[in-house]
Amino acid sequence: MIPKELARKIRYLEIYTSKAVNDVLAGEYESTFKGQGMEFEEVREYQPGDEVRSIDWNVTARMGRPYVKRFVEERELTVIFLVDLSASGAFGSTRRMKNEVAAELCALLAFAAIKNNDNVGLIVFTDSVEMFVPPAKGVSHVLRLIRELLNFKPKQALTNIAEGLDYLGRVTTKRCVVFLVSDFLGEGYEKSMRVLGRRHDLIAVSVADPREIRVPNVGLVELEDAETGERVVIDTGSLAVRKRYEQLGHAQAGRLRELFRSMDVDHIEVMTDQDYVLNLVRFFRTRERRAAR
Repeated sequence: MIPKELARKIRYLEIYTSKAVNDVLAGEYESTFKGQGMEFEEVREYQPGDEVRSIDWNVTARMGRPYVKRFVEERELTVIFLVDLSASGAFGSTRRMKNEVAAELCALLAFAAIKNNDNVGLIVFTDSVEMFVPPAKGVSHVLRLIRELLNFKPKQALTNIAEGLDYLGRVTTKRCVVFLVSDFLGEGYEKSMRVLGRRHDLIAVSVADPREIRVPNVGLVELEDAETGERVVIDTGSLAVRKRYEQLGHAQAGRLRELFRSMDVDHIEVMTDQDYVLNLVRFFRTRERRAAR
């Protein structure tokens, strides 16, 4: 039996994401992810205007007149959500924690994917891979993924992004669209990201909380690293401390942007206090414009 609170959250997400997909995202998603290649459909007789390069010379020789091969775009995609649910994601200064926003965003994209008849899979990792749900289609499958994300209890606290990337590289041979969702507080994943990015359409989704960028003036505050347990006391009453904290937050965000840009990896930035639907729409439209050049 599903706990009532979890069932209520799943139902809310189903209603909310369905509306967002139908009203906003479905067309954006389809026009952005156009398929993974061309698929042979038929051989037919040559017609004026056909590409000479498409002539099938074997059939032409056999029939005594020119025939061409016809291909259609292979629309069906496989979308994998590679989600970091380590302890650092269990933080939120607004009404939602980072892990909750990650689950909601994945639900939204998953419903957009199945509306276009795509396969959807899920990999959840901390410092090891803790869950793998193979790609499949259908609403019931997506609801299962949402349930797993919302109800997930990590066995480990630490983060190893490279482990998640390497695992995906081992279990998936077909080219996929991969949404890597994380707060990217880990280190040492650059090589694995470059390798996976050459084989798959990799999109980095960074989730951050506004209190990771700036803190209010509330006097002495003890901060604890959720993954290591390390604690530090800072004086938020000091303007210099608050400015330095904000500088470090912006510097981290800037490093991520530069890293993904250097790898030619698309990047979506999400804040827990903002509407991520707008971020997704901007991403889809930017990517579509880039592809049309």
